[in-house]
Amino acid sequence: MMQKLKAIYQHQMFFPDWRGIFINCFYFARSGLRDSMVEFAPKLSGKLLDVGCGTKPYRALFVVDAYIGLDIDSENTRNRGVADLLYQGGAFPIANASFDSVLCNQVLEHVFNPDIFLSEIVRVLKPGGRLLLTVPFVWDEHEQPYDYARYSSFGLRALLEKSGLTVVQHKKLGADASILFQLANTYLYKITQSRSNIFRILITISVMAFVNFIGLLARYLLPKNHDLFLDHVILAEKPS
Repeated sequence: MMQKLKAIYQHQMFFPDWRGIFINCFYFARSGLRDSMVEFAPKLSGKLLDVGCGTKPYRALFVVDAYIGLDIDSENTRNRGVADLLYQGGAFPIANASFDSVLCNQVLEHVFNPDIFLSEIVRVLKPGGRLLLTVPFVWDEHEQPYDYARYSSFGLRALLEKSGLTVVQHKKLGADASILFQLANTYLYKITQSRSNIFRILITISVMAFVNFIGLLARYLLPKNHDLFLDHVILAEKPS
């Protein structure tokens, strides 16, 4: 029973449905990323490299010839045992023009040298290959001390074009009133981290769930604001 509940909880962290309103304090951020992965996954094909793959949470959405996960070489990554390839933070251990597609999900903000990082992505992409990139815009510092940057839409586009990529599509997630309620729950999550598990569970299913409900109402009742949003989603292409 406990294993089943744990599996449901882990699934709800990345693929929240109505149950996620009650148990996922990152409900708006994660539901937005889920929807974007569903929307953009069919636009990647062939051999795919997941850069900074983590647990490969969206693996099942990509119908590709091969799905290879690359992650930073660390004790946590090795213990997790999910990544297919490890690297030290510099050059990828991959030959030039080896992949048709690259996925990079919520990783770029943790990269201290984005020019070098993106040049490696471009190097391993085949001509005409595509990059699906997600990056937070409004979010708290996380995974400290390895949180280095936030990018405006103009800065991110300039960075990608400087690396030799062409932006095909750019979408802003959470560009509505729900962002205020997501940030409220992010605040509550951080200040309750030092409390007991029971206390955190009670706060999540009561206070945070209520914030999620109000955020859903606000999303549909209040106007959007495309200058204030949670995440970028960008589809870019390496010129043929």
